[in-house]
Amino acid sequence: MEKVTLEQNIPDRNQVKILRETLFEWFKYNQRLYPWRETTDPLKVLIAEIMLRRTKADQVRTVYGRLFAEYPEINTIVDNDDENLKNIFSSLGLKWRIPALLQVIKVISEKYKGKVPETREELKKLPGVGDYVAGAVLSIAYGKREWIVDNNIVRLFRRYFEIQTSKEGRRDRNVIKIAKAYVSCKDPRRANLAILDFSALICKPGKPLCNICPLKDKCRFYKDL
Repeated sequence: MEKVTLEQNIPDRNQVKILRETLFEWFKYNQRLYPWRETTDPLKVLIAEIMLRRTKADQVRTVYGRLFAEYPEINTIVDNDDENLKNIFSSLGLKWRIPALLQVIKVISEKYKGKVPETREELKKLPGVGDYVAGAVLSIAYGKREWIVDNNIVRLFRRYFEIQTSKEGRRDRNVIKIAKAYVSCKDPRRANLAILDFSALICKPGKPLCNICPLKDKCRFYKDL
């Protein structure tokens, strides 16, 4: 059977609501525990998201803990020895991370008087901050109904709703439309954390764990197996 385009197969709000409520229930017992999820400090969340780019969360855990143990007042990072920061970040690789981190902290300190911006537009003006990081900070730290999309979330939407997307799925306007509907709820923070964990732990890229998936009864990918 020929697949329809995303425009023809866009899920309605009720279908998205069912997805969200199912993930809420799953998340209640299966959420991943990380130190940056124990705070609503926007600067700490922002720094964590910079550290998490192209890096597994479990790798970041130790580095995050050490960073804030040595620099409890985060604004003091810009005044300290780069060599010590290199030592802290060495296990994460990607040498661009330290200058990116320092630059973001400096801009927030000088331009925004130490307060992390509260809009997507302003956040995206920060060096190295795109839609995903902006949405994560706004929803996780500020509790705003702001969408996030990464490759895992795109994959879940493709499978569950049987949608087609453009090649750059994270920027696909209909994927973003679904993400916006998904996060339109009373607890956007929990909604985004739930879909991040579920898409990483259950709806895996190679071999999804369909046998234990609470979505399988309504998942179009599972029905086609």
